[in-house]
Amino acid sequence: MTNAIDRITTPNLPTPGHLGQATAIEQSRAVAEVQAAVIAAKQMPRDIDRAMADMRRSCAQPALAVRAFFSFPRAGQAVSGPSIHLARELARCWGNIQYGVAELRRDDAAGISEMQAFAWDVETNTRSASIFIVPHRKDTQRGTKDITDLRDIYENNANQGARRVREAIFAVLPGWYTQEAQDLCRATIAGPVPDLGKKIDAAVQAYGKRGITVAQLEEKLGVRRADWGGEEFTQLDILFGSLRRGEISQDEAFPPARVTTDDLTAPAGA
Repeated sequence: MTNAIDRITTPNLPTPGHLGQATAIEQSRAVAEVQAAVIAAKQMPRDIDRAMADMRRSCAQPALAVRAFFSFPRAGQAVSGPSIHLARELARCWGNIQYGVAELRRDDAAGISEMQAFAWDVETNTRSASIFIVPHRKDTQRGTKDITDLRDIYENNANQGARRVREAIFAVLPGWYTQEAQDLCRATIAGPVPDLGKKIDAAVQAYGKRGITVAQLEEKLGVRRADWGGEEFTQLDILFGSLRRGEISQDEAFPPARVTTDDLTAPAGA
């Protein structure tokens, strides 16, 4: 059984001095749910052959393969790895895994949220969990920016939580299983892309709506548009997904040109 990562609560009220009836019922229900999950896992253990077949079928789908990895720049280098989308699909195929993220406490005065992310293989009783602090701040090209809007805080917490859930899921899945999945996704990405020209045009238009020019894309890829192929399209697709999900800001992916002293002192029209 797999839980969605969207189980984020936002308690802003102080912890009550006593438990109400609704809270007590919820706690009892949660205990019963855990017990039922353990019993169900023992009665219906995973079929590894079926899980492998499901994983291979999923990783052969371009729709998953292009979302299976993330990439963003950090300290002048590209950071990449398997994404939360791949982690969730592998957990679904493997079966008998629960995962989630929750906001344990929010301190608006201090500008932080205390979060917990976990993944639990119910069948083997292997569990990975972490409690972490998420500052209500975002890093931009112009420095750190405080966020106070409730929606922005929620999205920031969800983004940070998804990263921890991803690591938790990969911590409880077998390494050989996740490695084969990544290899298969890369093979799918490297395969021929139907209607490549149309898809490249659509990608350019999508970036253009964000104010990102072809020249910036060419500089990012190190290849002229006329020479773009399946590999370049895949890089654009992965990067656009990271931008859309908020894993990287536009200023980080495409730093604005820096104005030098010579630019400021140059004669007009020079």
